[in-house]
Amino acid sequence: MGFLELSAIPAPNIAITYCRLCNWLLRAGWMAQELLSTFAEELGSVTLIPDDTGGVFEVRLGDKLIWSRKDQGRFPEIKELKQMVRDVVAPERDLGHIDHKDKQP
Repeated sequence: MGFLELSAIPAPNIAITYCRLCNWLLRAGWMAQELLSTFAEELGSVTLIPDDTGGVFEVRLGDKLIWSRKDQGRFPEIKELKQMVRDVVAPERDLGHIDHKDKQP
């Protein structure tokens, strides 16, 4: 019964909704792969959702919208997307070079 209790705690889900008419599947798939690679232990799943709404590109963590191309006017950089996800699922985690500014000579 102990195993069932531990596994009953759902891991967070990321949903990436992308415009299929704009051919943004590759972009959405790449971002999904990057998030799964970085947060393999913290995430339950990453779901890709094709949409016919022109220009839509949204990222949700659970029920919370964390990125909207419409609101931001651009796609997220993978660095900032990973930082936003990290701040929720593993706030104590260091993302290595992503978290450190480049040193200027």
